[in-house]
Amino acid sequence: MNADEPVTPPGQPVRRRVLVWDAPTRLFHWLVVLLVAGAYATLKLNWMDWHVRIGEALLALVLFRLLWGCFGSETARFRSFVASPASAWRHLHHLFRREPDLQVGHNAAGGWMVLLLLALLLMETLSGLYVYNEVADEGPLSEHVPAWLANAISTLHAVGWDVLLAAVALHVCVIALYAVVKGHNLLRPMLSGYKPLPSTIAAPRQKPVLLALLLLSIGAAAVILLAVYL
Repeated sequence: MNADEPVTPPGQPVRRRVLVWDAPTRLFHWLVVLLVAGAYATLKLNWMDWHVRIGEALLALVLFRLLWGCFGSETARFRSFVASPASAWRHLHHLFRREPDLQVGHNAAGGWMVLLLLALLLMETLSGLYVYNEVADEGPLSEHVPAWLANAISTLHAVGWDVLLAAVALHVCVIALYAVVKGHNLLRPMLSGYKPLPSTIAAPRQKPVLLALLLLSIGAAAVILLAVYL
């Protein structure tokens, strides 16, 4: 037997390695991790030029992920993992139950965490474009925004950062909880893309990397336009 082949316990369905997370989804995930860490470091060091550039890169990635969630691979699509709140609540009821990991993509509760993190990243990067646009040339919308709205956007950006960090901490804690309590390693598939699953579970459909590059280009172009007009 190949050393990479998953070991199937006696009496259990035969398992094989299945590609559950495509390269674009995994690259998005880990680039966001690095960029959020970079945004935190540059904020603390008051390197605002770098902070803004990192924010713009984050926004391009978030816009890409939103498009990939509509047109990308099966496990990346919102329709494949966004479940009803009731389904998410039922899943959380089994959080402390040790059981085999048969989930192909995000589970019902994890899907809502993905939406929360994307929403916070989108809010933070868009508000950051406005708050820090004095780093570049002033955008044409800046002089037309009332002072109260400008102050509200600045407050939103500051508060949103704290909420984002709290959500990231919660995300990391849940991953650790799944590993310790349920015995599910959620990090390995996000690194390699592969997961051992029973042969009765169909492999998810994948989309070509060229489509991901096209959608990323659209996201980057949108950021350039927003940087000019915000």
